[in-house]
Amino acid sequence: MIVLVVGGAGYIGSHCVRQLVATGHHPVVLDNMVFGHRGAVEENIPLYEGDLGDCDLVGQILVDEKIELVMHFAAFAYVGESVTDPLKYYFNNVVATLRLLETMLSEGVTKFVFSSTCATFGVPQRMPITEDLPQAPINPYGQTKLDIENVLKSLAHAHGLSFAAFRYFNAAGAAEDASIGEAHNPESHLIPLAIDAALERRPPLKVFGNDYPTPDGTCLRDYVHVDDLSRAHIAAFDKLDKPGTGLFYNLGTGTPNSVLEVLNAVEKVSGKKVPYQMAERRAGDPPELYADSSKAKKELGWEIKYPTLEPIVASAWAWHKNRPNGYDDK
Repeated sequence: MIVLVVGGAGYIGSHCVRQLVATGHHPVVLDNMVFGHRGAVEENIPLYEGDLGDCDLVGQILVDEKIELVMHFAAFAYVGESVTDPLKYYFNNVVATLRLLETMLSEGVTKFVFSSTCATFGVPQRMPITEDLPQAPINPYGQTKLDIENVLKSLAHAHGLSFAAFRYFNAAGAAEDASIGEAHNPESHLIPLAIDAALERRPPLKVFGNDYPTPDGTCLRDYVHVDDLSRAHIAAFDKLDKPGTGLFYNLGTGTPNSVLEVLNAVEKVSGKKVPYQMAERRAGDPPELYADSSKAKKELGWEIKYPTLEPIVASAWAWHKNRPNGYDDK
């Protein structure tokens, strides 16, 4: 298929582009380069610089490139920032996405794969998190994702849009050949922060809370390799042929790891000590979050290549150790 990957120069989007090529599809990238990197997209991949809410540009791409399906990875995703600047998140994650969807439908493109988040569940009632649990986001970021999930259901009913929405957990790792990886500014994810601390590129890491009701007192999270996420998205393509199809899947390994386990994994892989300091809990951090991904495994045939933490960390280490400034284009 010819696939428009919106946000395809960002972290997850760029890995998905690589997986699309590997599985015989033909990706086209649209990215506004706010968080994307030209170096993350191979030169032979068509790359358009622009905004997902630019209806004229998106419409032109859909027609000129003969797009058959759109994948959307172009959300703003800093939870804390969404609390302090909610309008920024509603304008990009909701308003601009509505324009993207409007343009798709006007051009007859009715297949859509959406990057959602486990943040739509807020503080879940139980673990592991299944798709049928109540969704009650506790921050604007999670709310904007849930808003679009609801819009997609309405468009499926009204206009025959077929979609798959993936609620994933802590995306981590880098490409197997270490050619692309995580390069956020600012960086907020634990594994790259721990690696940079081990390499003395930043001050000692802060561990927020050691008094949670978990085995070692630190929070438990579900770390899933970015390539595994990408493969699940592509596996949904064949399920979208019937108009009005609406699919929702949780994506994670189902095995939570604590903050201290992540630091231990970085130390084991790198052979370096991760300096850290204990700090007070952060407001709104649940003790544990991890997925039940059995639905994706059953319906999509999704197989996790990286089921344990250490290989995920090893792939991240291979990328970060040689790329102190991430990509060279920023």
